[in-house]
Amino acid sequence: MRIAVLDDYQDVARSMADWSTLPGEVDFYGASPTEPSALIARLDPYDALVAMRERTPFSAALLEALPNLRLLVTTGMRNAAIDVAAAHRLGITVSGTPSPGHATAELTFAIILALARGLVDQAVSVADGGWQVGLGSDLRGATLGLLGLGRLGAQVAAMGQAFGMEVVAWSENLTAERSAAHGVELVGKHDLFTRADFVSIHLRLSERTQGLVGVAELAQMRPSAYLVNTSRGPIVDETALLDAVRTGVIAGAGLDVYSAEPLPAEHPFRSEPRILTTPHIGYVTRETYAVFYAGAVEAIAAWAAGTPIRELSP
Repeated sequence: MRIAVLDDYQDVARSMADWSTLPGEVDFYGASPTEPSALIARLDPYDALVAMRERTPFSAALLEALPNLRLLVTTGMRNAAIDVAAAHRLGITVSGTPSPGHATAELTFAIILALARGLVDQAVSVADGGWQVGLGSDLRGATLGLLGLGRLGAQVAAMGQAFGMEVVAWSENLTAERSAAHGVELVGKHDLFTRADFVSIHLRLSERTQGLVGVAELAQMRPSAYLVNTSRGPIVDETALLDAVRTGVIAGAGLDVYSAEPLPAEHPFRSEPRILTTPHIGYVTRETYAVFYAGAVEAIAAWAAGTPIRELSP
């Protein structure tokens, strides 16, 4: 059995799990080739692949070009970059792994703190030989607006409350009972954008949520407000966001996710000083990787034994 672990950006996968227990050879790779033929050539020899989140998309065309592939393991239990229906049609088992989930919530609040206190500008000033620049803002008494109050949104709500923030939330399916259970005020979509000092996105990407935050929503925000997205890039109209920041419609944004990843070298987000950008690191922690890779080893061993676990359905 030949196994490949893909997109090991930090070159740490070997040390995160005991791969020696598996019945076969395991190869580890950094970033995947972007040219289709080169990617197919790399992946063709393998019976099983381990995908780190959505770094390498597995379209129907790619899966059809890999006749040896029988098992695809994704870290986490959802991966929008895998055509699971095509995999099932081709007889490829798709399995997931456990996911702690808290790391993204922690990063979200780190971004909120950094935006509120202008931490990047302050740190750059000191590194350049300067001292204090600008004024920060308090979180205590500010309003945190959450688009989504699921597992991650609820964790961010609790962090905001610990800092003395007023927390409001909206999503199409959010109930008053769930909001009350987390001490959060359920509001309408318009009210959330007009009231919040920080709008933070915690929704799954779907046909309903793609482009959910666009020109109209950004225009409803206060000029002193910030948008934070650690969910999925396409939920936000990136052209509208860039224009809103540059023209002062909102004060700025903090982004960990983008419509194109890795973010192209010449993308204007990279050079816009009022947009804090991080390279999709919401889940990139030692503890989360240990859970991911241990789960991947477990899934491969179970499949090899004829008892697949955590299978993803189309």
